[in-house]
Amino acid sequence: MSSTQTLPVFSKQPPEVSIVMPCLNEAETLQACIEEAWLAIRKCGVSGEVVVADNGSIDKSTSIAIQAGARLVRVIEKGYGNALMGGIQEANGVYVLMGDADGSYDFGELPAFLELLRQGKDLVMGCRLPAGGGVIKPGAMPWKHRWLGNPVLSGMGKLFFNAPIDDFHCGLRAFRRDAILALDLRCAGMEFASEMVVKSTIAGLKIDQVPITLRPDGRSRAPHLRSWRDGWKHLRFMLLFSPRWLFFIPGFILFAAGIIGFLALMQGPIRIGAVTFDTNTLLVCSATILIGFQILFFAVYTKTFAVRAGLLRPDPRITWLLSARPVEWGISIGLVLALLGMGYLVYSVLQWQEVHFGNLSYSTSLRIVIPGITSIALGIQCIFSGFALAVLGLERRLRRSGTYESGYR
Repeated sequence: MSSTQTLPVFSKQPPEVSIVMPCLNEAETLQACIEEAWLAIRKCGVSGEVVVADNGSIDKSTSIAIQAGARLVRVIEKGYGNALMGGIQEANGVYVLMGDADGSYDFGELPAFLELLRQGKDLVMGCRLPAGGGVIKPGAMPWKHRWLGNPVLSGMGKLFFNAPIDDFHCGLRAFRRDAILALDLRCAGMEFASEMVVKSTIAGLKIDQVPITLRPDGRSRAPHLRSWRDGWKHLRFMLLFSPRWLFFIPGFILFAAGIIGFLALMQGPIRIGAVTFDTNTLLVCSATILIGFQILFFAVYTKTFAVRAGLLRPDPRITWLLSARPVEWGISIGLVLALLGMGYLVYSVLQWQEVHFGNLSYSTSLRIVIPGITSIALGIQCIFSGFALAVLGLERRLRRSGTYESGYR
């Protein structure tokens, strides 16, 4: 949680709109942004305030903010996400419009956001990308952000979470303050932008977007954003909140491909043109089956934990899985697979005995030994995976005000 130091509020009446700007050494552009924000509030005819969440500026940003009529919130903990959460927590408005203080966003677009919020939307994203009707002025966005970073990450976000927006990382967005605070956003850095959209989607909030215009920022220095580092943080966050795409789909592809190749090669070598696939490939397929199987269980583990911890919405499949006695099922299936594998190994020893424990054809013997070892390994994984699921399903009861609560908190 960010620590804040706040100057007195100018109005005793809670405003309808708070415009929150994160700030770190933005003396060149801050005053113009604050003036533009106040003009937008007056044109809308609403009660409002401008909040500058300063994150440790060493230039004249803090004095400029006060002189321009903004309310200054000093956020001690460093990071874009910390600065914004500090400002949002200290804001008084029913609605919050957040935007960078570098001059790249037009706060005069407040009416379009406010209209959708008043219609019942919880989060309204600005969209800079042409796919959503936005406009990017020449020089406003580096090519790697315009053609690679933003389209790719936004596309992945839409695919992973079915979010109804085209620009995941637009810094100009508005929302109901209470709805966003209830999400318990925790990312300290630039990935805060993704966290807000992902958690809003998972929580079932009403989300919409409006096209906006992105202008070149007015600073003479380089931006705080670090493209590759911050892009990776966004991608990592989205993957961590999507067990399906991080674990299940890759695991399923590996497992299915391994099974298909394994069953085909069990019949004998396969020749495709001048290339022959034999027992070496069978061994690779065995490893692929085992790896895919384990990744599939990682998907189940992470989904179970995320649901129990309240990070993802409840899933009836997880509820059924935890109530279906996973230890007993794991042991039963695991023992069947292990015994099947042992049968293969016993058969291989009998084959070896027929040649008086001499040399065997590798092609023949490995088609018996590899399935046996694979089946035993899968059986052991099933047994211990059942125990692992049971551990994740354990309930911890906490006595609070005479009542019990179950699950992880």
